[in-house]
Amino acid sequence: MRVVGSIPHPDILITVFAMNEKYVVKMEAGPMEQTYKIPMDSVAGLEGVQKMFDDVFIQKVVHRFNDMFLDLQQARKKSEG
Repeated sequence: MRVVGSIPHPDILITVFAMNEKYVVKMEAGPMEQTYKIPMDSVAGLEGVQKMFDDVFIQKVVHRFNDMFLDLQQARKKSEG
C-alpha cells in the first residue's frame, strides 16, 4: 500500500492510498478510524477521489466519529462498573 495523496481537513486526518486496483481512503480522529475502498476504475484518479469526499460526505464522517467516540466512552464506563 502506498500513499498517493491526502484530503485537507481541520479536524480529521484523511490519507489516500493505492493498493490492489483500489484507492483506500483512511480517515483518522483520535483513537478511531474509518476506511473506504474505491475501485480505481470507478473514479478519475486522485482528483476523482477528492471530489467524492466532499464537504457533505465529510460532515457525515465527522458525525460518525462523534458517535463512535460516545460508544467507546460508554463501553469503557461499562467495563469499569
